[in-house]
Formats: sequence, structure tokens, C-alpha cells
Amino acid sequence: MKILCLGGGPAGLYFAISMKLRDPAHQVTVIERNKPNDTFGWGVVLSDDALERMQKNDPKSTDAIRSHFAYWDDIAVVHDGARTVSGGHGFAGIGRKQMLTILQDRARELGVDMQFETVFRSAGEYRRDYDLVVASDGINSLVRGEYESVFQPDIDMRKCKFVWLGTHQKFDDAFTFIFEKTEHGWVWAHVYQFDDSTATFIVETLPETWDKWGFEAMSKEQIVETCRKIFARHLDGHKLMSNAAHLRGAAVWMQFPRVICENWYHENVVLMGDAAATGHFSIGSGTRLAFDSAIALADYLQSEPSMQQAFERYQEERRVEVLRLQSAARNSLEWFEEVERYLDMPPLRFAYSLLTRSQRISHENLRLRDPGWLAEAEAWFQRQAGGQVGRRPMFAPFQLRDMRLENRIVVSPMAQYKAVDGCPTDWHFTHYTSRAVGGAGLVFTEMTCVSPEGRITPGCPGLYAPEHEAAYRRIADFIHAETRAKLCIQIGHSGRKGSTCVPWAGGGMDAPLDQGWPVMSASAIAWQPGNPVPQEMTRADMDRVRDQFTASSQMAERAGADMVELHAAHGYLIASFISPVTNRRGDDYGGPLENRLRYPLEVFAAMRAVWPEAKPMSVRISAHDWIDGGVTPDEAVAIAQAFHAAGADIIDVSSGQTDPASSPIYGRMFQTPFSDRIRNEEHIPTMAVGNVTDYDQVNGMLMAGRADLVCLARRHLADPYWTLHAAVEQGDTGTEWPAPYLGGRDQMARLLEREQEQEAIRV
Repeated sequence: MKILCLGGGPAGLYFAISMKLRDPAHQVTVIERNKPNDTFGWGVVLSDDALERMQKNDPKSTDAIRSHFAYWDDIAVVHDGARTVSGGHGFAGIGRKQMLTILQDRARELGVDMQFETVFRSAGEYRRDYDLVVASDGINSLVRGEYESVFQPDIDMRKCKFVWLGTHQKFDDAFTFIFEKTEHGWVWAHVYQFDDSTATFIVETLPETWDKWGFEAMSKEQIVETCRKIFARHLDGHKLMSNAAHLRGAAVWMQFPRVICENWYHENVVLMGDAAATGHFSIGSGTRLAFDSAIALADYLQSEPSMQQAFERYQEERRVEVLRLQSAARNSLEWFEEVERYLDMPPLRFAYSLLTRSQRISHENLRLRDPGWLAEAEAWFQRQAGGQVGRRPMFAPFQLRDMRLENRIVVSPMAQYKAVDGCPTDWHFTHYTSRAVGGAGLVFTEMTCVSPEGRITPGCPGLYAPEHEAAYRRIADFIHAETRAKLCIQIGHSGRKGSTCVPWAGGGMDAPLDQGWPVMSASAIAWQPGNPVPQEMTRADMDRVRDQFTASSQMAERAGADMVELHAAHGYLIASFISPVTNRRGDDYGGPLENRLRYPLEVFAAMRAVWPEAKPMSVRISAHDWIDGGVTPDEAVAIAQAFHAAGADIIDVSSGQTDPASSPIYGRMFQTPFSDRIRNEEHIPTMAVGNVTDYDQVNGMLMAGRADLVCLARRHLADPYWTLHAAVEQGDTGTEWPAPYLGGRDQMARLLEREQEQEAIRV
């Protein structure tokens, strides 16, 4: 093949090398606009797994790169006067210039034609003269722009300002993050050694701080000197240096564009490296993506029967991997964009939050990397919670008013549809009490409705009749007598989502009853076509329903509940006032958020007034409607503030289900960022819920301060004793098992120990 690489960075050079290795007869040319020794970065980072793939592909160039590496195992976080160091992270750095020199030498040795100081304007100039044209022309790719309608790039310009600098100050013991509070705001640096005498020093800040410093009006020299002064106490008299000789003034600063293309090839032109997709520098994935893509395309061009099929496989498989890395990179860069919400954390928690920001490093993964450091962090968590040192974060106690929880695990509300005329049955007794016996600190009931017409289905429970109160009293009495769990009754009204069939009745979820009851809502908008149109609530309706919430709260108190929650989420009646999607009112209860919150806050205040002062209350909110024109995470912060100011002790942070047209972006712990924001921006206690599946995630969420309590639903459906089992699996001896079940605990522990011994032998 006759091959042209447009761009002589890592992607273009390594692809040229890879193709010559597979067939020396390939004619490969690389065109690069710069001189051979020009480079505008300092050092690059490669992880162990990236190096392993490179070693298999070309041992010679990889060995040469390895010989110039600066290795480090630790990550240091300098914040609030403390330096926190965690080990076991295994990275290597090399100067970008040195790496390009090695790749150029290897390419030259293999017969690649490299044409430096050669400017190209388009791929169209070369497409007819070459069998394959590789657009490896970087983050501002001309080729990507040339065929924009085909490649369909999605470019998201992120908000932080950053500048690549270098220094001769030594940072050879750790990859170091430094956070400095200045008179104009926070400025931070990502620092790592890449040769014996030089370290990369990336300075980053938010646009507001950048503006206050006046960087836009500074010369390049003034920018570098200002950055030096900010970090002077970490530089030990050394200077900061810029090698961006072609840039002046504010142009030295950059903003990161997150790039991903829908299509990666067009006829015989294919994108590679930053031209196709970018990886944020905070997880060091950009160069790795370039090398991995070069290896993959070279492999497919050899293994597939046609170039078209090679392109198809390259796009399909690499795009999946890139999206996975970009997801981690997005989590990381968003953490830095919102870092000011975390900067008042104690140093250990702040460092933990930073280390786990991308979700690629989990709690137990940190234990593998540095068990001593994690044990110290867990001990801090237990001490500040008043718990027992040596136990995992999920087993720390938590206090809300006079209610003390034994641990941070919550059985989330889960509709059972097994009530009869609103009355809980033996099914509910077994469901709730078994999960309390199973070790959870707090057990929620499903939404308990304030009136017959407030039910979702005929199978939903209520708290509006004496027999309902008696049934809940039976459940509460057992939980309090036999377990250490606490009981929260969630109180709500179905609103426009009511008068529907139970899910397994034949009509499907949300199917309307043949002979149902009238429904009401903030506005006369049906849940979906075929469901009844609700009556828009009048002031008299509001008074009556408010009083029903009050009466249900009083019944919950008499039934022995430790806590009640107002259900103000998921499109039910109270939520229908809050969301602009469901509230189209023109009176004092519609329009701006202040008005939309008026009635929900009135209901909450009425409940709080009759609920004992010593007992806590929570509110479940939808922090994101996932629909245009709906509640956004920004607005959710104000919603949480309003309920907290009214006396809510903790916010139960959920999202979605406001309207059938909503489109949530699901994923593991997908709602945790909403909890994180409310908790750390407003210092309001939160419960997090949403696709939390294991104790590793739970411990990480708690340790990083993303939530105070963690709600699990489906895991508790599958295993009522999930908390007890998680205790044994983690070696926790402080969790109390019911006396009749101690034999099961001991056998489980023995079997687990035997499995671990067998696994150790296999390893």
C-alpha cells in the first residue's frame, strides 16, 4: 500500500511504524509542518497497560521509550497545608520531544519517508495519489473540518483554562497535584517528572479566577512569572518555563475540547489520534489513545479482507473503547471544573475524592494499591462519625436529630402492589421486617398514600384508615423489638399518575383502570395518552390534600415510624407542582420556581408541624427531569435548599419519571452526581440512589463525601440480607447478626476463607 500520514505526532509516527513492521513493502510517508525537534508540550504519561500493548507491537521502540522513562508509584495531593500521599499507582513519564525523537528514529530505520516543515491544506490534495490517507493532524484537525459533514464531530469546549509549563524543580517522588488559594480564587497544578531534570507543570483554573487575575492582558512572560509566584513555595527558587514559542499573551492558555466523531473514515481517508477523539490530560489518556488506535488500525488492515472492512472494524471497536475512556475523562475533568465545592473538605477526604474522581479507581482498588493509606482514611471517616476504627465506611453510624442509624445502608422505597384496600398485608410485614433483620440501618416503606384517590394502583398502601395504622404499627413494633434498624414511612399522593393497573394485571405499567377514580394534579395534563386527564387543583383541593398529608403524618407517628419522608419526586402530585413540565398554572402556584415550590413547602410545613421535633424528616426530589424544559440539576440545588430551610434533615436525591418523554442517561451510580452537588455545594445531608450495586461503590460514595446515606433497591429485592452478607465478605465483625442466624454467619465466613485460600493457590 501507498500510505500518507498527515501529521507527525505520536499517532501518525506510530501508525507508520506499525504498518512497516507488518509489511516492509508498504510505502509510508509522514508529512509534518514543524521541524523534527519542535514540540509544544513537555512530558507525556503512559500507564502500564498501554506499555504492554506497545511492547507486543514493537519491542524495539518501546524499550527505547522505557529507557528514558521517569517512573513513579505515588500520587501526592497538596491541599490546605497538608501533603497526602497514596501509593501503588504505577505511571511513567517521558518528555514529548524525547518520545518523538525515538519514534522518528525508529520510523527512519524502517524506511518511512518523513517530510518535515511541509504544510498541507487538505486531504483532498492527496486522496488520488495514495491508497490510504491517515488524518493524524491533531486536536484542531484540518481534515476533520474538511469532511465535517461526513465525520460529524461532536466538540464540547470545556470551561477550565490551563497552560502547559515546565520546571527544573524536582517532583520525582510522586505525581503531584497542588491547590493554591489566591486573592483571586483557586489555582491548581498537575505536576509530574518526565526526565532527570525537568517536570511538566500544568497550571489550571476556572474562567472567573482567570479573569480576575487579568491573564488575558498579560504577555507570555508575565503569565509564566505570575504562575511562578502563585506556586513559589513549591518551586524552591526554580522558574517555570514555556516552550510555546509561537504563541503570545493569552494565547498561551487553552481550553480543552472534548472531541468525538460519529464517523472515523471517508472513502480512503481515516481519522486517528486527537483528530478522531480526545482524552483529557487529567487522566493521561491522549497519547495512549493515539498508540492504541495506531496498533488497532494496522492490525485490521492486515487481518480484514478489504480496507473498507478494516475501517468498519476500526471505527466500531475503537469508538467503544474511546467512549469508555472519555466517560472516565469526563468524570475527571468535571471534578476539576467543580473542584471549589470540595476544597473545604479535610485533606484526607479531599485526596480520596480526587483519586476516585474518574470512577476508574474504586474503594477496593485503592486498597490493593495502598492498603495502609486507605486504612488511615477509613479510620478518619469512622472517628469523625463516632464509629469504630477498623470498620468500612458503610458501617459508620449516622445521626439525624435523635435518630441514630447503625450503618449507612438504606432499603430504598420499592412498590409492592400487594395492599388490599390500602392496607398493608402479611406480604408487607415480611418484606420490611426481613430487610430490617438483614442488617440495613434504615428501611423505607414504599410510597404510602394519603387517600384512596391518592393511590397509584388498587394495590398501593395508604395511611388514611385505622386498619392501615395498625398494620404499620405491627411492622414497626417487630423491627424495633428484633433489630437495630429504623423505619421511615414515605408519604405521598399519586397525582396524575394514579388510577392505574398493577403492573402484572395485563395492561402493563401505568395502564389506566377500566373503572378508576378521578385524578388531580398541578395542571390538567394527562400522564400519557389513554390515561385520564387530571383535574387542575383548586385552592380547596390543596387545603384538603394538605390536611390529608398532615393526618397521614400523625398516623405514622402513632404507628411508631422513626422518620417520615415527603415524596416530592417522580411526577407524583407534589412533584407535579415543582416541575415546569407538569405545572402550567397561571396563578401564584405556577411560573417561577418560587411559585412552583409554594404548595410543596406548605405541605411539608404542615407535616413538620405535627411531626415530633426529635424525629427527622426527609424529602425525595427529582434532581433532573431529563427532558427539555424540566427541572435541571442547577434548579435542584435551589429545591433542596428550600426544603432544608423549611426543616428537612436530609434530601433523598433521585431523578426522572416526571414524564414518559424523559430520557435519562443510565449508568452505574448515575444519580450520585446530583447528591454530590447538593451535599458539597450547600452542605445539606443527602441520600443517594440509582444503580448502586455493590459495597465497593457504597464505601466509595461515602468516603468521598458524595452522600451521607446510600439507598439500594434491586439488591435488596434479590437479597434481603445484603448488609449482613456484605459485612462477612468484608471481614467486618462489628455487625450484629440475629442470634438464630449465627451459624449461617460462621459457615459463610468459613466458606469465604476457603475460597480466598484456593484463589491464592491458583494465583
